[in-house]
Amino acid sequence: MVTQYGIKYAVNLITAHFGDLVAKVCECLLRKGPLTLQAIVRSTELTSSQVKNSLLVLIQHNCVQAFILDQTGEHGDGAKQSTQYIALFDNIIQRWRFPKFLTMVSKKLDKQCAELLEGLLQHGRLSLKQMFDRAKSGQNGGDDVVQEAFVKLLNAHFIERCPASEPVLTNPTKEEEAARKRAAKSGKILEVQETLEQRVVEAAMPTEALRFLFATETEPTADGGKDKSNSSSVTPGEKRKHDALESEAECGATDEQVVLWRANFDEFIWCLRHKACIENVRARFDDGAVIVFGAMLEATRSAEKKVKTENSVPLSLSSIYEEVIKSEEGRNITFDRVRASLVQLSCPPFVKAANESYSVDFKKIIELAQNEEVESIVLKRYGRDAYRMFRLLSNSGHLLETDKVADATFVEKKETPIILYKLWKDDYLQLEKLQIGVKQIPFQLWKVNKNTLKVHVLDEMFHAAFNLSQRVAFELEQEKELSNVLQDKRVNRLRKRLLLESSQMKLDDAIMLFHDF
Repeated sequence: MVTQYGIKYAVNLITAHFGDLVAKVCECLLRKGPLTLQAIVRSTELTSSQVKNSLLVLIQHNCVQAFILDQTGEHGDGAKQSTQYIALFDNIIQRWRFPKFLTMVSKKLDKQCAELLEGLLQHGRLSLKQMFDRAKSGQNGGDDVVQEAFVKLLNAHFIERCPASEPVLTNPTKEEEAARKRAAKSGKILEVQETLEQRVVEAAMPTEALRFLFATETEPTADGGKDKSNSSSVTPGEKRKHDALESEAECGATDEQVVLWRANFDEFIWCLRHKACIENVRARFDDGAVIVFGAMLEATRSAEKKVKTENSVPLSLSSIYEEVIKSEEGRNITFDRVRASLVQLSCPPFVKAANESYSVDFKKIIELAQNEEVESIVLKRYGRDAYRMFRLLSNSGHLLETDKVADATFVEKKETPIILYKLWKDDYLQLEKLQIGVKQIPFQLWKVNKNTLKVHVLDEMFHAAFNLSQRVAFELEQEKELSNVLQDKRVNRLRKRLLLESSQMKLDDAIMLFHDF
């Protein structure tokens, strides 16, 4: 979901990285949605050349996707096609998380992999040849080392082939729309309708077989042809670099169209989501339950088809134990201990049991973490009485009268409506008035609407992130101006900036909880 302050935050990131001109084009697309080149020129009042160059920069850094909208005429007219450009909000805000991504790769793989990934993050998209040339100029190792790091990143799915440059997107026909509405009314379709951005991204994405494919060529065969292999294995020698570069042509690339690679943001968000779930479990259960839960995530990860998966695939108790003992700390856990941990994890239902199988309830874990985050905001901002009232209404899930709220939370009846009005005024509560008689004073009923509250809280977080980024930029400017002053003043400025940046990182964790997870 894209909120107003979310747009401001995204535009601020683009401005800091690419300047005002590119940011103006990006903001136009974020606020107005998909537009043609001519429409962008009219809206921004920039020249066609300026808009084209800005779009090229945004596409290079995976912030904008071009697509062709195929619109079939209603009265049997021919199809009308137009190239449009859509801003990828999710990819834009990932730019702030680049340090997290690099740290993750350094820990999971090695420093060489992190350096190769850093080049992709800096340049957006690179061919294999460009990666080799960059590594050679930076003296980051020979061709063997670079290709080995590349294969490691690819096998871990931290990098992927770039999407199609202009996928074709067709509007659903009237019959398909009517069928979808009928199914929705009958309750057959429960999924949230995909946004246009999601449809475009999905249409542009390479097939799963091609997305992480790295093909190499071996020695010529007896008949003079080449023995082609789709293996990502590495062989020593200078020929390996040549074969790797030749693989770009083998997979459909020519001199005019080279295979380009980029960072796979989905994989990083997957890892961060799993890490957040594990930390949530760690805060409630013992180490044994954490090990069992982590093993379940590891065993089911390959079956997850999208980041916001609600439930993992079911696993038998034997399969879970088999995964647990793969780790060193898991070998100290007995079969009965695994069973007991699964019982622990079922309350609250982080793990669901059915027919002797167990699955992770991601939706419940994330919702519980979101509820706790909002409750902590209410506690800090409005005090303990307001916290108890909000928690009561949030857990009840239905309308409650003012007096019932006061009685249940042991708050003075005179103070209760004042506190409730504060929460309602700041969009944390929903108020409904019920009048039974003509002359009677209407009852005031209160509830928490979690769907609208989630959007409101996320917008507040983007607002805070925007303000923090502005303040950090100001502190950096002040540091430059104080380069010739006393050491103590410079140290104090540096400490203040580091504290602000630490706050930014923590706030971004909360944003991911509400937006990405």
